[in-house]
Amino acid sequence: MKLLFGAAATLLMAVAAQADEPNTKLLKVEYSEAKGIGPEKGVMRRDPSDIIKVNDHFYVWYSKGNISPGYDATVWYATSPDGHTWTEKGMALDKGEPGTWEAASVFTPNILVAEGRYWLFYTGTSREFARPFNPDSTIGIAVSDSPEGPWERLATNPALKNSDKREDFDSHLVDDACLIKRDGKYWFYYKGRQLGKSPAQTQMGLAIADHPQGPYVKHEENPVIPGNHEVLVWPQGTGVAAMIGKVGPKEITNSILYAEEGIRFTKTHKVINGPRAGGAYRSEAFTDDGTGKQIDWGVHIGIRKGSLPYIQRFDLRE
Repeated sequence: MKLLFGAAATLLMAVAAQADEPNTKLLKVEYSEAKGIGPEKGVMRRDPSDIIKVNDHFYVWYSKGNISPGYDATVWYATSPDGHTWTEKGMALDKGEPGTWEAASVFTPNILVAEGRYWLFYTGTSREFARPFNPDSTIGIAVSDSPEGPWERLATNPALKNSDKREDFDSHLVDDACLIKRDGKYWFYYKGRQLGKSPAQTQMGLAIADHPQGPYVKHEENPVIPGNHEVLVWPQGTGVAAMIGKVGPKEITNSILYAEEGIRFTKTHKVINGPRAGGAYRSEAFTDDGTGKQIDWGVHIGIRKGSLPYIQRFDLRE
């Protein structure tokens, strides 16, 4: 049996203790078409960002390529007046220059709105995709005055790298940024994998910065969640909620967790048929006003036989 230490062990015991409590609520998920960015022959769309609304349109960013994984992709974006019908607008971010940390692929984007600007967080890898594949993922930031771009990569990239300490949960790679503003700072949740571990042993960490561009400092209690292959968090009331998918200890998979202080999470909901790598519309994500509500809808990776991954809408139902 794998041993867990520190914050991860404390969290797992807390979640396990209340896993069957009667006040754990049930959520179901319904799926529908995201017209315009759905199934398309020879086209992969996956890893959607969280969704923002600017004026009267919603915006989402995602990985796009022509193979199923995201390891040979660029970042594209689409807009929608209603969250159901989308118009693909074009490429937001291309691969990096040859020989750089992001030369082979840029993927798994997410968005932060702060200081009147738009901050596009994205993952990059320097290794060309081939099976079997061992990515060296790190996370960078590009900034723009408009959600339409153009995007300028920060000279300080990458913004978050894997740990130099082999024993750390993120000593192999980091990926999948998800940002909120909290207590006047920028909270950057991400997933990490330890050297020698499999994707099924991915865990979630937290880094915090005073400014959108960083520097981001990893939290001393990392990992804050001992599982989850995709990262979706949002402000809920005065705390933070996180949706957990199918990867991790069975006590927390297919659930929503909550932490009043944003670090020590416990289970509040069981989720039936939850989304794959979902991105949600989180209207209070960057307000820092302590009034966040549970998410209602978003988009995720749709999968069906005979098709490359595509973007699909999801809605949560009590």
